[in-house]
Amino acid sequence: MKKKDVYLYGMILMTTSHLLRDDYPEADQYSEITQSFRFPGGETGCCANVLSSLGLTVRMDGNYQGRNTYQPLADFFEKTRVDMSRLVNSPEFDGVEDLVIIDKNTRTCFGRFIEYFARTKKLWSMPQREDIEAADTVGLDPFFGEASEEVAKIAHELNKPYVTIDCKYDSLLHNLSSVNVISNEFIRGSYAGEDIDELFERYTANSDGLVIFTFGSKKIIYGRKGGPVQIFIPFSVQVVSTLGAGDTFKAGAIYALHQKMNDLDLVRFAAATAGIACESYPIASNPPTLEKVEELLTRA
Repeated sequence: MKKKDVYLYGMILMTTSHLLRDDYPEADQYSEITQSFRFPGGETGCCANVLSSLGLTVRMDGNYQGRNTYQPLADFFEKTRVDMSRLVNSPEFDGVEDLVIIDKNTRTCFGRFIEYFARTKKLWSMPQREDIEAADTVGLDPFFGEASEEVAKIAHELNKPYVTIDCKYDSLLHNLSSVNVISNEFIRGSYAGEDIDELFERYTANSDGLVIFTFGSKKIIYGRKGGPVQIFIPFSVQVVSTLGAGDTFKAGAIYALHQKMNDLDLVRFAAATAGIACESYPIASNPPTLEKVEELLTRA
């Protein structure tokens, strides 16, 4: 098995996106579309492209691809440092896709994910131990139940550090993680009404890894078990689109973990990577480069 810098396991799909000229409209109102694109997306698909742009080699696995998704993904990633040879091309379905409407401050996603996860036959792969063994660092999405947990267990057994996202504080994925990035969107959906300070304390108490809470452009809270709660204010950038900002933050955290950065530098690098992503559209064609990230870090 050929060695790769990073092993990614998670959601890989095709995204159709429309960028609005103005704010997202109210019901029954009109809004002008300025640009539209179809490109690889998903938490892992976007992350893989960003890591490739930052200079790392990647092997990715996760959900099956289908009639409408496999070939576009293969054509796109052929030109990158990303190996998608593990992805299963399943002729029995169209593949996973979503539609995203974006303005400068929000992105609204439409899809068929409930239908996809409700299928009797689960259309995703089990991780291969040799893939994880052949990587230095791991990125893990929590969406595929026992398969995602298997990645966490294997990575832990092999002493491979991993970054995950949006896992509950009492989950195995969180407990074994090196870094868990929790979005405001996840907090609102899973812990509505909870006191943020108390919730953060529960997270840090249940893992020896770094815990990061993100709140868009407002603030980042991070810290570890037994340590002080730290605050970082994201970089000020000219926002064109927020699509992929969270996936790019994840990619930045994986890159920083791979480079063995300390906690503050990891958070700064991840925030800068996400900031660069917000300055252009579409992210698939304009992923952050190491040069651009370092330039933002220098000027901030």
